[in-house]
Amino acid sequence: MNKIMLPFIRSDLAQFTAYKPHPSSDTAEPVPTQRDRLDTNESPYDLPPELKEKLAWTYQQVIETNRYPDGGHETLKEAIAEYINESATLSPSVLTAANISVGNGSDELIRSLLIATCLAGEGSILVANPTFSMYGILAKTLGIPVVAVSRNAANFEIDLAAAQSAIEQTQNPPIRVVFVVHPNSPTANPLTASELAWLRNLNEQILVVIDEAYFEFSQITLVGELAQRPNWVILRTFSKAFRLAAMRVGYSIAHPEAIAILEKIRLPYNLSSFSIAAALIALQNRQLLLNSIPQTLSERAKLIEALSHHPTLQITESATNFIFLRLKPNGFYLQDTALKNLHQELKSSGTLVREIGGGLRITIGTSDENDRTINRIQAALANLKI
Repeated sequence: MNKIMLPFIRSDLAQFTAYKPHPSSDTAEPVPTQRDRLDTNESPYDLPPELKEKLAWTYQQVIETNRYPDGGHETLKEAIAEYINESATLSPSVLTAANISVGNGSDELIRSLLIATCLAGEGSILVANPTFSMYGILAKTLGIPVVAVSRNAANFEIDLAAAQSAIEQTQNPPIRVVFVVHPNSPTANPLTASELAWLRNLNEQILVVIDEAYFEFSQITLVGELAQRPNWVILRTFSKAFRLAAMRVGYSIAHPEAIAILEKIRLPYNLSSFSIAAALIALQNRQLLLNSIPQTLSERAKLIEALSHHPTLQITESATNFIFLRLKPNGFYLQDTALKNLHQELKSSGTLVREIGGGLRITIGTSDENDRTINRIQAALANLKI
């Protein structure tokens, strides 16, 4: 088909590449029918049948498909606030529905935060790469500049000197938002004491967005500091430990005034009635769903132990449901080429992982999936003579 010019489209969009959620599986190359999908940090476990039955009953008996969903999400927000207070051992009155905004995945919330802070040339954002790519992608689609700094190659701590310098020197437009993941994706490390001290000392004119997508695995959170920090927003999701990636439910936790702004920007009826029902059922049965976490952590330890003994593999400590695997520098091969070859070998054998940030991010799967991953990595390394 001949390519046509669309003069009404922003000129800078021609330079963008559409985000592909499953880059390693979007290919014309033949792959095994049996694939272990360890590339998107989903839970390997579906909802238990009894919860699916409850959800099916809710769809049949409660949800009226001819009616719009609950646009205010009040019941869901109250349930989320109760869960946060419980999991962070906060007094029941500390966080309420007024501290919560619900989005169509965390992506919508990130976009709303960008619109609220940086649009119309009012600000730019700061990220430390490698990190979750959607911060930069969403900013650029809105015409918002992205300032990137690096991380320490050994422990992935943010280059704080470079970050502080960027904030002081970036003026047109100034940095208005700093995005961090706690623990970080793809590198799996939580924020250090030095990083936290730096964030706490930032000017209150800068919004600090702390993405706690992996809280249920790390059990580390900063929600207890929100009352003293009105310029902080914490993001969470139902897509990981709560096993609802298909439903696209995320939420933000912040000072009520910040939440009120997000509610102004939020699209009406942004969550379907089915997604709202699924999130409520997940929260009501959270003990059942979160009981799988010890198994995931045990399988993570098994994967790290099995792969750490190979002389060319380097795996950092993980506080998440994934590991980050790198190849140690070796004079006998080009590291970037070897990494791509290893990624391709795994894909060809049936294990999908994410190549990003100079390493492979590998989601913790079921016991059988992890056993196959170990065997396939070892076989690929031998085959490639790495």
